[in-house]
Amino acid sequence: MSRTARPRCRAALAALSCCVALGCGTGSVPQGDQPSPPPSAPAAAGHGVVTWASSAGHVGEAADGRGYRLMVHTSVGGSGLRVRLSNAFGDQPVTFDNVHAGLRRDGAALVPGSNRRLTFGGARSVTVPAGGIVYSDPLPGHVPAGRTLAVSLYVPRAGGALTGHWLAMRTSYTTDGDHTAQEGAAHWKQRTGSWFYLDAVTVRPRKGTGAVVALGDSITDGWHSTTDRDRRWPDYLARRLAASGTTVKGVANAGIAGNKLLLDGPGQSALNRLQRDALSLPGVRTVFLFQGVNDIKAEPGATGAGLIAGYRRLIDRAHAAGKCVVGATIAPFKGWQEWDPAGEAVRQQVNAFIRDSGAFDGVTDFDRVLRSPHDPERILPVFDGGDHLHPNDKGMRAMADAVDPKTLDCGTG
Repeated sequence: MSRTARPRCRAALAALSCCVALGCGTGSVPQGDQPSPPPSAPAAAGHGVVTWASSAGHVGEAADGRGYRLMVHTSVGGSGLRVRLSNAFGDQPVTFDNVHAGLRRDGAALVPGSNRRLTFGGARSVTVPAGGIVYSDPLPGHVPAGRTLAVSLYVPRAGGALTGHWLAMRTSYTTDGDHTAQEGAAHWKQRTGSWFYLDAVTVRPRKGTGAVVALGDSITDGWHSTTDRDRRWPDYLARRLAASGTTVKGVANAGIAGNKLLLDGPGQSALNRLQRDALSLPGVRTVFLFQGVNDIKAEPGATGAGLIAGYRRLIDRAHAAGKCVVGATIAPFKGWQEWDPAGEAVRQQVNAFIRDSGAFDGVTDFDRVLRSPHDPERILPVFDGGDHLHPNDKGMRAMADAVDPKTLDCGTG
């Protein structure tokens, strides 16, 4: 199906305004289906289950002597906490010193006695080469589910491109110098809405427990959900799974604002980042794929045949790794400035494939959940975050409620 090209000026202005609002990283990355480099400590990926994750990208320039206190929310509890630190988009080595993990009390302050040092091969310091990632040693003790964990990093030496995640929808803290061991908030005055270097946390839960990765764009990333309240749809899903009978309890959020299935920018495409952001995470059984709207509304927009071919390539790669793939239909977005009838026709074609082809191991119909009965091309007003594309907290919860937990419990971890 051919697409009518939209005015380039309007598309360019929309992309620019999106990046200003969301802090999109810049930088060029190659196109095509490219497996990500393996972790620098590959054996670590075979242990435990991911309890939190974010998708890394290039988020600016690194600096020496900086401290980061990063707030993340666990989905599944367990022992043997490990953190994964990423220099995947760096062009120079980065040194991490005095990495700590503790439970958040309020603001930047931690629960007294909870902050403990992490080591790397027994050492408190580790240098990660450009393009590399590293896991810490497991930390003795139990980490509870559904709690905010504070991971504090001191970076004495860094330079060049900075690896992180722009749209955290969570307040974290930065400082000058090394204050990672301090549980108080006195030196942690600078706030940030991004995560830096940290891209996964794993634990060892009850035997037989697995995880799901939500591979998506800004809707999965949580744009228009309430900041600091963990109301992205994968957060609601994690709370549902915790109370369900399924053995899938871990939820990793691999959403990137503006991300596409087929082409890079912002961030690597879903096809290019599948290995690093999903398949390499420990304990993952299922990839939950909810992408395509940015491909459709791009200039030029993707065709239905092109998107369907991309879905099939991703499914084949996940199946080769022993994972299941649950596909979610693309939600309505009429009223968004880049909507047009040609793009709507592609959305309908792709959604018919997701529902009826049998290519996916399971299907969640976000389109039917979110669309207005009076205008199926629009999101239901009660779920609209205000821009006719991104759901609000109620919409996020409705999306999570639509996921059948049994469809997630099918691959190998």
